[in-house]
Amino acid sequence: MVSIGERYASATDSAAEVGARLVARKRLHFVRVADYVQRRLSNLPHNYPPIIPLVSDISLLTVTVVALVQRDAFIPPRWPLLAGFIAIAPILWVFAFDYKPSERTAPLVLAAGAIVSTGLLLLEPRPADAAPFIMMIVVGEVAATATLRIGICVAAATAVVLAVPTAMGRLDNAPVYLMLIPLGWCVGFMLQTQMRLLERERESQQQRAEQAASDERRRIAREVHDVVAHSLSVTLLHLTGARRALQEDNDVNEAVEALIDAERLGRQAMSDIRRTVGLLDDSRGKTTPEPGLGDLDDLVAGFIRAGLRLDFTMHGDADRVSASIGLALYRIAQESLANIAKHAPGAKAELEVTVRDTKVTVTATNTTAKDQLVGQGGSGLIGMRQRAELLGGNFSAGPSPEGWSVRAEIPLAAQADSAGCWFQI
Repeated sequence: MVSIGERYASATDSAAEVGARLVARKRLHFVRVADYVQRRLSNLPHNYPPIIPLVSDISLLTVTVVALVQRDAFIPPRWPLLAGFIAIAPILWVFAFDYKPSERTAPLVLAAGAIVSTGLLLLEPRPADAAPFIMMIVVGEVAATATLRIGICVAAATAVVLAVPTAMGRLDNAPVYLMLIPLGWCVGFMLQTQMRLLERERESQQQRAEQAASDERRRIAREVHDVVAHSLSVTLLHLTGARRALQEDNDVNEAVEALIDAERLGRQAMSDIRRTVGLLDDSRGKTTPEPGLGDLDDLVAGFIRAGLRLDFTMHGDADRVSASIGLALYRIAQESLANIAKHAPGAKAELEVTVRDTKVTVTATNTTAKDQLVGQGGSGLIGMRQRAELLGGNFSAGPSPEGWSVRAEIPLAAQADSAGCWFQI
């Protein structure tokens, strides 16, 4: 005999198996619906959301069933079932089979099925007939997925199908049904227009993002170039001074001081490079403040300690200059002095900054021989010019009566436009 516990366990196992089968069946249906939606979306020319084809297909199925019920096509089965099957055949084809019609054939197949099925159903028109709504839905879907010419042709063909029973006087409320065709076409055409505008906006945003990233890379490249060029130039001056102190004067103390300055500058350069490269990180709060006009004294002092004969004068109130303009002028002065140290060693240099009511000017000049003017160009001058022009200023560099001159002029009005736009420098 089977005990009550065994019977209960067997019943429990059977219920668990039935539940597992139900869950597996629901999961299978969900996967099939997901595959169907994926195939439908792959056939659409635009990136429509999944809800659009689902609502369209469910509406078509609902209207078709209502039209068949109006004609008593189910009990007993009658020939209008064939018309209904033709209307929903494209949907069943995609749902039941792994069929992926092309973007051109899919609207035509759907339109042909709707026109044929509606024509057959209208052989037995009914009051408040739902059959014309089949063509309205299909015309809207074709207008949303196909070209303008195909959409207009399909709308015209469906209008002819409605015009025939209307002319024969067999279709009630014919003007209302005839208005459904342009209504469905307008809805589909507006959907396609909106999707095209959305795609263009996304492309435009992507282009702007790429342009912003490119500008940021160029800005960081300029920062790294200025830091490295300045550090190497001043470090070489210190090393040259140490070598001369040992070779010519045999002064160990002076050589040690020059080497200490070179080491200090090298460490500072590494810190500046880490800070500049750190701009690539999103955590901007970790970066140190950018240099400005107030840091020119330290910059000039470093070059003077390295052996550059340099006179520096400041006219006006440097506090009136914004951080963005101050950074640009600091980098221009830094690059100019580095070029002087590199291309005209031993020359006498002058750095002058003038802050006026409407503009600020930085001028760097140096005396040099004519044969030393060659080579004072390249990416450094390009970077300085870009810094000035991005802020609406002017930049010039070239030979002067004394030797070589670099001049940058930036309007102070630019600081109002560049406020909060530190990434444009």
